[in-house]
Amino acid sequence: IFTKTLLVLFVGALAWAYQAIQPPPPKTCGSPDGPPITASRIKLRDGRHLAYKEHGVPLEAAKYKIVKVHGFDSCRLDAVPLSPELVERLGIYVVSFDRPGYGESDPNPKRTVKSMALDIEELADQLRLGSKFYVIGISMGGQVIWSCLKYIPHRLAGATLVAPAVNYWWSGFPTNLSNQAYQQMLPQDQWVLRVSHYAPWLTYWWNTQKWFPSSSVIANSIDIFSSEDRKLLMKISSTRNHAAQVRQQGEYESLHRDLIVGFGAWEFSPLELDNPFPNNEGSVHVWHGDEDRFVPVTLQRYIAEQLPWIRYHELAGAGHLFMVADGMWDNIVKTLLVGEK
Repeated sequence: IFTKTLLVLFVGALAWAYQAIQPPPPKTCGSPDGPPITASRIKLRDGRHLAYKEHGVPLEAAKYKIVKVHGFDSCRLDAVPLSPELVERLGIYVVSFDRPGYGESDPNPKRTVKSMALDIEELADQLRLGSKFYVIGISMGGQVIWSCLKYIPHRLAGATLVAPAVNYWWSGFPTNLSNQAYQQMLPQDQWVLRVSHYAPWLTYWWNTQKWFPSSSVIANSIDIFSSEDRKLLMKISSTRNHAAQVRQQGEYESLHRDLIVGFGAWEFSPLELDNPFPNNEGSVHVWHGDEDRFVPVTLQRYIAEQLPWIRYHELAGAGHLFMVADGMWDNIVKTLLVGEK
């Protein structure tokens, strides 16, 4: 009887553990139990839908066409807030889109670093942006720009990475440098990335269990923000009335998938990239604050040193949210398009 009881308990524990690590199915937009479809969407080759929003001058009147890639826990509605004067003077068109699983874009359980670049290329083709366009990525969206530079460089007129997230396991980083940067994160965030990299199948459980602290970013903790970031948070919260849309299809195929793809094993290292514009027909910019507590500036500096074709802009005293400061987006975009600061 004792042996049978132990066996039953063991099987029960296995069943519980299996259930605990299995994420619930996403609530896909347009499905019977999912949110309604309110956005413009395209249908991709594999049948998925990508939601997007257009900003700026009409496409047919645009001189500059930009695809904007949002960051972690964000969506297409977090646009690039350019001044109307700049938009009209330069003729700027911007299309922002929901990355898979966010907002109203269908989840992509097969999402990879490469698939994101191909999604952008297909979005540009279906919207008829032309043979070349600009790309701008913020934070985790900055990682997607590295993917574009790797897989679709022939489609790019220029690129900007704003406070781009770094994968601590990219080959090319000196071990002591990446370890030192890794230790600068909050302990709970170190564990989140460790699980995402080494045990991705535990990512859902780790970020939903109550025994240990999970991601400070997912929990919206202010502990991770610098003093400058905290001043800018009020500005963001006063204008961001679409937060509920970001995670409406579920956290696993949006936030957790971001962690798995962004901090998993990459197919390439950005430190090994060749200059996509050898004849100076375009440029690649990286903007970073030296007090960014999300992404250590030391790693960004190292990338810029290893890739001399990167135009690196480091902002003294700035944190991770510097781009929302008054006039900052105008500076970033002017620098990319016409070389003005």
